Amino acid sequence: MKIYKIVSMMSGTSLDGLDLCYCHIWKKKDKWEFEIKKTKSIAYSEEMQLELKDSIFLKADDLLQLHNTYGVWLGEQVNTFITENSLEVDFVASHGHTTHHQPQNGLTFQIGSGQHLANTCEIMTICDFRSNDVALGGQGAPLVPIGDQIFFGTYDFCLNLGGISNISFEAKGKRIAYDIGLANMILNHITRKIDLAYDKGGGMARTGSVNVDMLKALNNLKYYALPFPKSIGYEWFVEEVAPIVDSTKDSVENLLHTAVHHISEKVAQQISLNLNTDKGILLVTGGGGLNDFLIETLQHKLGDSIKVHVPSKIMIEFKEALVFALMGVLRLEKEINVLSSVTGAKRDSSSGVIYIPN
Repeated sequence: MKIYKIVSMMSGTSLDGLDLCYCHIWKKKDKWEFEIKKTKSIAYSEEMQLELKDSIFLKADDLLQLHNTYGVWLGEQVNTFITENSLEVDFVASHGHTTHHQPQNGLTFQIGSGQHLANTCEIMTICDFRSNDVALGGQGAPLVPIGDQIFFGTYDFCLNLGGISNISFEAKGKRIAYDIGLANMILNHITRKIDLAYDKGGGMARTGSVNVDMLKALNNLKYYALPFPKSIGYEWFVEEVAPIVDSTKDSVENLLHTAVHHISEKVAQQISLNLNTDKGILLVTGGGGLNDFLIETLQHKLGDSIKVHVPSKIMIEFKEALVFALMGVLRLEKEINVLSSVTGAKRDSSSGVIYIPN
């Protein structure tokens, strides 16, 4: 039985930092299984956070320079992680950091050059998991549903509350998934107004009250009326969402409280539309799973038909990184790792570019 030993990395749109996950993945009786062995989160410095946030505005040559230097930095983090834990590694799976996501224009870009990364850590690296699907006419997102299907298929719904909220579930024998809309991206945007990285546990949001005008404006965003498959990126947030938040004159507590209600309403709405049983279980992962007020508000809006299940802190924080490790394994095995039923592409694919260290 071949056991793959992988270091996988994820940097999300919430810009809180880099997640590293060392896991073993193997196949037993035609079923993929996993064990998370070691994890590490590296918070971005304020300078790096700003550099990544503003990368969308860079000229092409400056963006490519960042692509390369970020790839080297990722390789250095892999080296440190391996040394700290004396790890034996077969390959690295890296999501990179999304700077541009415009599938409607056939464009998606994740910085973190795979060749620079591989050369720096001297380990085979698999990355760029999105662009092949976009080339096939798909959204290139969400990608995690393949992991939901293989590793977490016993749940009725899998919800990720990262910078963006996305959901996945089975419908008529196919995996369906799409970006619902906002999550931590809006919450962190609000807390940065008072130089706070995030609202721990939703404590500040809990003390606020709903700003009716802001809630109405957010609920009326055109994206929510679009049919799936669909996905969003930071560009959408900058163009459509930030102006609503920034033009609302209210306390940070009220802005956060309103954003939490908006996020919860939109998630509950989508689950209600796709619930096929009397009772169901919703698995919640991503940083939003640590926001107690958000989880409580979501459970309240869902009512008794759906039980919100928040797993261990390790699973909350590292599920996405784990799934990119699985995607790397499936790429090496030449098995499907991107589902056209999710992305809207012409066909399923085995995506990811393999870089050999030189």
